[in-house]
Amino acid sequence: MFPLAALPYTDTVVVLGALVLGLTSGVLGTFAVLRQRSLVGDAVAHSTLPGVCVAFLVAGVKDVPGLLVGAAVAGLVAALLMVGIERTGRIKPDTAIGVVLSGFFSLGVVLLTHIASTADADQAGLENYLFGQAAGLLASDVVVMAVLGGVALLVVGALRRALTTTLFDSSYAGSIGLPVRALEVLMTGLLVVAVVIGVRVVGAILMVAMLVVPTVVARQLADRFTYVLPLAGVVGAVVGITGSLLATRAALPTGPVIVLVGFSIAVAAVLLAPGRGVLWRASRLANRRRRVLRDAVLVSPGAPMRSVGDRMARASLRRSGLLDDHGLTPAGHRAADELADRRALWSAWLEHGALVDLPDAREPDPTDLRGSLGDDAVAQLRLLSAGGRRG
Repeated sequence: MFPLAALPYTDTVVVLGALVLGLTSGVLGTFAVLRQRSLVGDAVAHSTLPGVCVAFLVAGVKDVPGLLVGAAVAGLVAALLMVGIERTGRIKPDTAIGVVLSGFFSLGVVLLTHIASTADADQAGLENYLFGQAAGLLASDVVVMAVLGGVALLVVGALRRALTTTLFDSSYAGSIGLPVRALEVLMTGLLVVAVVIGVRVVGAILMVAMLVVPTVVARQLADRFTYVLPLAGVVGAVVGITGSLLATRAALPTGPVIVLVGFSIAVAAVLLAPGRGVLWRASRLANRRRRVLRDAVLVSPGAPMRSVGDRMARASLRRSGLLDDHGLTPAGHRAADELADRRALWSAWLEHGALVDLPDAREPDPTDLRGSLGDDAVAQLRLLSAGGRRG
C-alpha cells in the first residue's frame, strides 16, 4: 500500500486529488475517445474559463465550489452549443468544436483580463484555472472532487449496458427503445463532470490529456470494452499519483508533470504494447520476412543468392543444421517436406475451408494451420482434399 501517511499534509492532498482526477477522467474520457469526440473534451475544458470568471463576478469572492459550479455551467452550455451547431447539418463537427472553443476561451481571457484590472485583491489566483494549481488544493476540495467523481462513476456503472450500446451502435440502441439522445447528452454531461474535477489540478488547457491518455494506453493493452473501461481508470490513477509525487519531490508544477508522465506512458504503450505496439508489430513483420526467405531456400536450396536477406537465411539454416555445402541435410529435407505439407494444407483450406466443421469461429494461421484450427479440422481437410483429387 502506498505510504500516504509518510507525506506532508499538502502533498497528501495533492496526491489524493490527482488520484481522484486520474480515476474519474480515465473512465469518463473513454466514452469521448471511443466516440471520436476527444476534441469535445478539449473545447469543454477551455470553455470552463468564462464560467469561472462569471461566477467570480457574480459572487464577488473566490469561493471554490461556486467557481466550479460556474465552470460546470459554462462547460455544459458549450457542449450543448456544439451539439446544436452540428445538428444544423451545414457545419462539420470539427468546425463547430473550433468555433465554440475559440469563442468561449476568448471570452474567458477577456473576462480574466477585466477582473485582473480591478482593485479586487481577492481575484488573485484566478489565472491558475488555465494551467492548474494542485498545490492550492484543500482537503475539502478533494472531498468535493471525490463526491462528484463517485456519483459519475456510479451512473456509468448503473447505465453501462445502455451507454455501451449507444456508444458503439446508436441505430441499434434506438431500435430497441433506448433514449439515444438522452444518453448522448448524459455522456456529454459526464465529460463536463470530469473536466470540472480536473480543472483545478491540471488546468483548462491541459485537461484534455487526462481524458485521452488513459484510454490510449488501455486500448493498446486490451481489446474488449469491458476491460478497457476499468483499465483506463487504473491507468489514469497511476498517471495522477506518479505525476503528483514527482512534481512534489522536484518542486515542479503538478499539472504539466502529470501530463508529461501520461504522455510518456502513452508513447511507451504505443511502441511496446504486446500485439499492438509499433515495435512489436515491426518485430513480428521482420520475423515473418525471415521465415519467408528461409522457406524459399528450403524449397530451392540450389538457387543463386540474390540479396543480403537470402544470404542471412542460408546462414541461419546452416546454424540450424538444415543446410551444408552440398545442399539440404537430412534434417533439411524433413523441414522441406513439412513446409510442403503446410502449403498443401493451406491450399486445401482455401479450396475446401467452407466445408470444414469447426466448433467455433477460429482464425486460420497460414503458417500453422494445425495449431490454429486443430487436428480434427486438419483431418477433415485431408479427407476433402483426397476426395477432390479422386473426383
